[in-house]
Amino acid sequence: MNIVLSEVECRVLGSLMEKETTTPEYYPLSLNALVNACNQKSNRDPVMNLDEAAVREALRSLEGQSLVRSVSPADSRVTKYEHRMQEAFNFYRHEGAILCLLFLRGPQTPGELRGRAERIHSFDDLAAVQSSLQHLMKREPPLVQALARQPGTKEIRYVHLLSGDVGHWEQQAKEEPHAGTGSPDKERLTKLEDEVAALREEIADLNRRFTLFRKAFE
Repeated sequence: MNIVLSEVECRVLGSLMEKETTTPEYYPLSLNALVNACNQKSNRDPVMNLDEAAVREALRSLEGQSLVRSVSPADSRVTKYEHRMQEAFNFYRHEGAILCLLFLRGPQTPGELRGRAERIHSFDDLAAVQSSLQHLMKREPPLVQALARQPGTKEIRYVHLLSGDVGHWEQQAKEEPHAGTGSPDKERLTKLEDEVAALREEIADLNRRFTLFRKAFE
């Protein structure tokens, strides 16, 4: 399967994959909820400010590649979206977790991946992360690649290959200082942001249902 994803398409896919696990009760996601997920200020690198038009265009492209599909739940008139990565690649859960993080935050070390994956999949140790990376690297075609080690660093960073050439990541690594693992405070902020986004979506859905209920008696 020859897939080359844009930066926005990666963000959309990663957000859908993340929310499927972290907020399953609100998954699949409406367009509004997906825009909010893409634009989160935590657990995202870089932070984006996408509008509905940009996300809708990415969804259209991903649907054309059979990586996303739209669904219409029986209890809601709002179209929602879910990823189809499992159907496309037949991932194990640990492989999907790694790719999700690489979509959302770019190149990362095994240590960073293990710490950040906790909400999606719990890895027992770094060896388990390394094993997952090796599985993804041995796919045909490969889905992950190791970047050249940066001067002054001990760990190698890994990047996904679904956006084509990784030369821009290597150039960026030379120009920017390497970021450390997220702090506990950031992880708590992420959880709160997820809960607020989910509550907003629930309130919007309840308002829609109430409007339909009221119209039935008018």
